[in-house]
Amino acid sequence: MIEKILAINAGSSSLKFKLYLMPDEQVMIHGMVDRIGHQDAVFTYQTTSGDKHKTTEAVSDHTAATELVIKALNESGVIKDKSEIVGVGHRVSHGGSYYTQSVEINDDVAKRISELSVLSPLHNPANLLGIQAFEKLLPEAREVAVFDTSFHSTMPPKAYTYALPYRYIEKYGIRRYGFHGQSHQYIYSVVRERFGEQTADKLISCHLGNGASICAIKDGKSVNTSMGFTPLAGLVMGTRSGDIDPEILPFLEEKEHLNSEDVRDMLNHESGVLGISGVSNDIRDVLKAESEGNQRAKLALDVYVHQIQEFIGAYTTDLGGLKVLSFTAGVGEHSAPIRARVCQGLAYLGIKIDDAKNEANDIEIQTADSKVKVVVIPTDEELIIARETAKVIG
Repeated sequence: MIEKILAINAGSSSLKFKLYLMPDEQVMIHGMVDRIGHQDAVFTYQTTSGDKHKTTEAVSDHTAATELVIKALNESGVIKDKSEIVGVGHRVSHGGSYYTQSVEINDDVAKRISELSVLSPLHNPANLLGIQAFEKLLPEAREVAVFDTSFHSTMPPKAYTYALPYRYIEKYGIRRYGFHGQSHQYIYSVVRERFGEQTADKLISCHLGNGASICAIKDGKSVNTSMGFTPLAGLVMGTRSGDIDPEILPFLEEKEHLNSEDVRDMLNHESGVLGISGVSNDIRDVLKAESEGNQRAKLALDVYVHQIQEFIGAYTTDLGGLKVLSFTAGVGEHSAPIRARVCQGLAYLGIKIDDAKNEANDIEIQTADSKVKVVVIPTDEELIIARETAKVIG
């Protein structure tokens, strides 16, 4: 039975959408509302027939953004009535210990998503706004939450347990949860389809964007990942610190007279590549500054690349070897210089990349004699959301 399913990825000031015909996985329309809450919000969409649309207008909130999306679906002709949409799948950042798989949303699920906002303050509140907006405008559609954390529920205790007093682990569910689950899950599905299960059985997926994480995937299951209890942990990111010595926090609180909110804001918004370079959170800007002789920009890139290399080395141990190294997301898909620098430090694993293929952003960028396949795969989190939604609503 052919069904229309809408995949939604809501941010604090943006809303991405794709409408799928399932189970054919055919995209009928995709688009985005950006700068929600501003007078000059930008709304873009494109249909599979090639029709493109772009407007700049006031969009007050997520409900107004949702109204624009529904209007576009009707005006583009991909639906004649909104009742044709049987399911709406929502990306939700943090499912905590409650959800190890995607679930249909009810009042209890919505409440828990809200409660977990303390662990994902940049994402869960925005995800919930998207859910509430579509519940109002598509009351007949079944709403499904697809959690970033679910894919990582297969990690063994040795990988997700923190060395804290166990009473806190039990009381508050403190553990490594991991994020970008839909992206890592999609990358595995593409690698398996392209190269077969025997090659995909030892895969390291590098999701490198403004937010970044690395995942070790063994036989299709996440066995370790760099983000942790919250999306702040792991790699150096655009504005996020990643892993640091925890004693730094009380030290700064005492020396700079900071409270917990000050520290949280500093770690999430003022740190990472931006914090070290003082230039930007955008890798392209930092690479440009480095080429102009900016030493802090060079240091930021050195730290950024070095930490990626550290995680790849550690995760190769977790996998007992490495067959495929994958790059995805904004930096991973488009920054040949970063991919080259990362791989230059991995020659001990038998990794060699072809400079011409790397510069061209080819799917496979390794040399013929490389012992490890190195691939560049554009991620498609919305497709995973649609698949999960179809599975849940049956």
